[in-house]
Amino acid sequence: MKKLGAVNYQTVWVIPHSKESVSELKKLIETIEGYKGEGMLVEGKALDKNQEERIRKAFMDSRNEEYNEVIEKCEDFFKEIKFEIERKNFIFAEVEENEEELEKLKQWLKKVEKRDFVKAPLRKTAMEKIKECERMFDDFAKKVYEKSQSKK
Repeated sequence: MKKLGAVNYQTVWVIPHSKESVSELKKLIETIEGYKGEGMLVEGKALDKNQEERIRKAFMDSRNEEYNEVIEKCEDFFKEIKFEIERKNFIFAEVEENEEELEKLKQWLKKVEKRDFVKAPLRKTAMEKIKECERMFDDFAKKVYEKSQSKK
């Protein structure tokens, strides 16, 4: 590389180009420079289709990893709801707690989807799992309501 006149400058991060990402990166560079660090924003493109495909695969793998984490947390949510049903713990505090967890899962999925410009394959599975969480939560909330009404 030195024979070509190259210098080792910094670690390179690749990010999909959008007005929003450029704006966020500019803010980040200002913050870094505020701490006496250095940052550089460079626009570029891969000059080889194989390299471009490797970059695309890296984005795909990263998003699939994130979707898989959402899917795993959905599985935890299912276990929690089943546990409460088995315990017959039909109280409104559990509805509130599980509703908060469901909202966190939905927000997490939205954040991952926002970064997913490659439309990673696990996106569909993650969306299906969230819908399953919603159905399971609704059924649990109905049971809690029904139990509270039967006590009257």
